[in-house]
Amino acid sequence: MTQSLPETMKALVCEEVGQPLTLKTLPTPAPTVGSVVVQVLCISSHRSLPAVLSGKSFFTFPTPLTPGNTAIGRVAAIGQDTTSLAVGQLVMLEAFIRARDNPDIQILWGFFDGLTPESKKFMADNWSMGTYAEYVRAPLENTWALDEKRLCGSPSDGGLGYTVEDLAALAEILIPYAGLRSIGVQAGETVIIAPATGGFSGAAVTVAHAMGARVIAMSRDVETLKKQKRQFPTMQVVPNTGDAQADAAALKALGPIDAYLDISPPQAASSTHIRSCFMAL
Repeated sequence: MTQSLPETMKALVCEEVGQPLTLKTLPTPAPTVGSVVVQVLCISSHRSLPAVLSGKSFFTFPTPLTPGNTAIGRVAAIGQDTTSLAVGQLVMLEAFIRARDNPDIQILWGFFDGLTPESKKFMADNWSMGTYAEYVRAPLENTWALDEKRLCGSPSDGGLGYTVEDLAALAEILIPYAGLRSIGVQAGETVIIAPATGGFSGAAVTVAHAMGARVIAMSRDVETLKKQKRQFPTMQVVPNTGDAQADAAALKALGPIDAYLDISPPQAASSTHIRSCFMAL
């Protein structure tokens, strides 16, 4: 079922690795079986994207590429097998796509074509068009319906008063929330977040506070820790000094510790914070 869509749209395109994005007019995608077309309202841009597009990152991608994945938008057209989503519905798009017949084939939509020849072909053939566009074709399983009345409605009518731009933060917030929920963190428990000053790890600090946990934040970035402390005065701060024993003792002094959440980048593999945090548990 194809609804009324414009014939063309604007999109940002990376023609070659290391080249700047260019604004192009492209055909508007049509929905296929297992997908919907979404009008993009707001995107969440990852801070590492410039490094990825420049070719200076571990992450690889096919070209031409329209980058972007996580976004807030409205369903603009649905495929013939769509049963619950409707045109006009507010939705969130998520980044992690798996092949339907082989869940081991995994990509980050508009960002990374995976580690295998099969995943690279999967992205190049199907998902090289991301959300840096006016419209995007999205897998049904990556399209999440949002309760617009509750999220964006007026507080006087029982809504939370968020804007569409506010909802873009869901992309970072949901990842640490999944981790904290999976280990059963409860209000009043003490949780170490280390490192605590990155995109997802910083969001973990916010989420843990919202869940009622007592937060201990650890990082080498002392200035950002100070900013977080101003935002969350009850938060405890332990700088990562590189001395595993001393840092563990500093953490233990704030205990007892109930849980430890780590969202470290690959570059932190040799960091002492992991040892310190486990010794503090």
